Amino acid sequence: MKNPIQLSPNDMINAYLLFFVVHGAQVGVGIHGFQRIVYQDAKHDAWISVLLAGLATHIVAFCMIKTLEIYGSNDLYLIHQDIFGKWIGNFFNAIYILYCFIAFFSVLRNYIEVIQTWVFPGLGTWFLSATILLIIIYAFTGGLRVIVGVSFFSIVLALWILPLLLVPLKFASVESLFPILETNLGSILKGAHSMSFTIVGFEILQIIYPFVKDKKNVRKHVHLGLLFTTFVYLLIMLVSLTYYSEGKLTKTIWATLTLFSFISFPFMERFEFVAVCFWMLIILPNLCLYLWAAYRGAIRVVKINGTKFVWIFSLIIFICTLFVQSRTQIDSINTQFGHVAVYIIFVYPIFLFFVTLLKKKYTSQKEK
Repeated sequence: MKNPIQLSPNDMINAYLLFFVVHGAQVGVGIHGFQRIVYQDAKHDAWISVLLAGLATHIVAFCMIKTLEIYGSNDLYLIHQDIFGKWIGNFFNAIYILYCFIAFFSVLRNYIEVIQTWVFPGLGTWFLSATILLIIIYAFTGGLRVIVGVSFFSIVLALWILPLLLVPLKFASVESLFPILETNLGSILKGAHSMSFTIVGFEILQIIYPFVKDKKNVRKHVHLGLLFTTFVYLLIMLVSLTYYSEGKLTKTIWATLTLFSFISFPFMERFEFVAVCFWMLIILPNLCLYLWAAYRGAIRVVKINGTKFVWIFSLIIFICTLFVQSRTQIDSINTQFGHVAVYIIFVYPIFLFFVTLLKKKYTSQKEK
């Protein structure tokens, strides 16, 4: 299939930036409290579930990259149209756009809840939602290079937070990790499944791939980004397992933020306030990339310009945030989104890879 995407040199990015894009897209609000969800299934072997989830991302990313390499410089939306035809392909495209919408909404609504719980309990949902959406709209209008720049600086400027998570280790008990593999394999795999909401985001590779200049280096930087994400989640899980007692971890909704509450400085007693506010910089890549990915799909399904799309998208998101208010509603959305993400992000790309191979083989035989 010939590549219908017309790209100028100003739209292209270097492959090494995919490290920041992949990691920035994966680390978001899920990192605030994924420990409790995974621990409920895998108990003190939850760190093994994190490793298995990380391994799954590498396998799926490999299939994604191989599929994209077969098609050269086409994104997922155009691959759908080529394999399944215009109508069925656009149906799959619409599902993926809806997925990006729900992912965007989940990240935004969870972060608003964190702000209202930890920092500004009296601040209205509508105000926080409108403020964050205006920032996202401003970044989106700058184009992909601006969004990738946001991903780069969000990681570079947030690296100083990581060593602070080691502070609670002085109160930790390594014995909490033993005996290893006491939990049965089914529970460990179920814990890895529970990581789905937390570890997704790398699927943006399927949309951003055509914009990469040196595609031969894509695989290396994508896998490095996934490896670093797995390391971060594994570190946080190990610290949490050794610090929290069994009963405490199952009752702590935001275990990572609670770890920050034990960190204090002579000039600052409530460091978690800083962490929550600074986390705005970390979730920006999540939101910007999901919005951009949804837009790339929308222009394949319907004819719409970027300005009109971003305002319609943001208005629908804003209205939805007003209807979802309780912790039960938010938790239910997170759970359902995690279940759907397993199939869309972890199962479907493998299926699409084999379908692509079959079509390539059939096309080659037909040409001969």
